[in-house]
Amino acid sequence: MLDPNARAPLRADLLLLLVTLLAAAGWIFSKEALNGMPPLLFIASRFLIAGLLLCAFAAPVLRRLGRRDLLTGAGVGVLFSAALAFWILGLHHSEHLGESAFINSLGILLVPIMARVLFGDRPPRTTWIALPVAGVGFALLSLNAGLRIEASQALITVSAVLFSILINVNSRVVHRLPTLPLTAIQLTTVGILLGLVSALVEPWPARIDGVTLGWLGASVVLASILRFLLQVYAQGLTTPSHAAVILMLEAVWTALLAAAWYQESMTLLQFAGCGLIFAALLINRWYWVRHLVTRR
Repeated sequence: MLDPNARAPLRADLLLLLVTLLAAAGWIFSKEALNGMPPLLFIASRFLIAGLLLCAFAAPVLRRLGRRDLLTGAGVGVLFSAALAFWILGLHHSEHLGESAFINSLGILLVPIMARVLFGDRPPRTTWIALPVAGVGFALLSLNAGLRIEASQALITVSAVLFSILINVNSRVVHRLPTLPLTAIQLTTVGILLGLVSALVEPWPARIDGVTLGWLGASVVLASILRFLLQVYAQGLTTPSHAAVILMLEAVWTALLAAAWYQESMTLLQFAGCGLIFAALLINRWYWVRHLVTRR
């Protein structure tokens, strides 16, 4: 019979694996929805709906928050909006989801670098080893495009940088605010802000067909709300560093799902570039990777 003390870590690992699958599926859901909606309108609709639903769950706590806390959450939401805007525009221009997902995962690698820049934290030694490895991987992806950086690569890279800043800022804010209401505020802010931007710069379709609405619904329910709730629960059963190791698999699942859904394949340069980026992520988290592999 399984030791009760071992059940929580095992449950956390399985749930986090499910979270990475839902996150990877979110790339497919979003790409399909973009066939019937402008990118900023889609991401605004997705996060506004998800944010309002989470607000309903978090209503009792939200009513107790002060004005300063609400403004803090909304301020982080503005940064979140910028990161998501670059991400969805990069996805809109992307012709290879697997490659884009690996570039996006560079945000994880940049988290300790941004912590150094913003807060003076000292990155682990493995970060300085991983950075040149990731740099070579990104260079190989650029070479695959013919010695140039494609629009999707540039947009996703900017998004990764912004997400690394967002993670650092969130890690400071979450100590003062409960996770659920903070996330509800952030998602709602994203929805309102990007909805306004979309209204100013994008032509809106006269109607949105049922198929597109279905992909939007899957993005909201599965890739946003369910993913978030499972991730928060699972992270409560394990350490943040351990969770981060498993969450790195999102790019791998995205590449596999894109291969199955869109029949995507990688050239040798793309495969080598993505492989080096993933190797850099493993190097950066080597202590926890080794612990995960050797844990009994």
